[in-house]
Amino acid sequence: MIDVQNLCKTYQLGNVNVSALKNATFSFERGEFVAIMGPSGSGKSTLMNLLGCLDLPSSGTYRLDGNDIQGMTPDRLAEIRNRKIGFVFQNFNLLPRASALENIELPLLYGRVPDSSKKAMSALDRVGLSERARHNPSELSGGERQRVAIARAIVNEPAIILADEPTGNLDSRTGKEIMNIFTQLNRDGVMVLLVTHEEEIAQYARHILLMKDGEIVKNAMIAEIAT
Repeated sequence: MIDVQNLCKTYQLGNVNVSALKNATFSFERGEFVAIMGPSGSGKSTLMNLLGCLDLPSSGTYRLDGNDIQGMTPDRLAEIRNRKIGFVFQNFNLLPRASALENIELPLLYGRVPDSSKKAMSALDRVGLSERARHNPSELSGGERQRVAIARAIVNEPAIILADEPTGNLDSRTGKEIMNIFTQLNRDGVMVLLVTHEEEIAQYARHILLMKDGEIVKNAMIAEIAT
């Protein structure tokens, strides 16, 4: 489903070129659960932005379902982000004056999907939070806000979820609850790509990409690393 070959991203800062990602190469089939790890500045966020079609590479190829991302128009990239990819962030990124249900409806409204309220409620129920549908983010705990963010990410039934440090602002117990949701989504066939600094969180995945200085220095199954 995801095929990346010699993917590079270079940013120009004044007269200096900074290589944020260097020759990344890997392939993942539908339904994988991948943890992307590495220190700050290792290229994790750059890679996630490219995989999420939020940015384009400087060179190399990224094929999603066999389609080359680089050749797509901005409108086509926006459609892919809305239909195929769900995003979950450390800081939740919820609209403060909108209810949980209204936050979840947003991707459906952008795509002009009928029965948006019903589908949003179904997604909220899927993360076990339907009773909090009318509450604003300020009335929810951190774990509840992240559940709302996950429901928003899955409301369009994407094939891929990109999660950037989704447990970073949560206590360990709540973090485990959130990871159990990702595990169930993965069992249901959703590919999960997860950025994390925490080895305990990475253990929920089946595959790990370890990054350093813009390069992938390890690409292995979790079981292989354990042995």
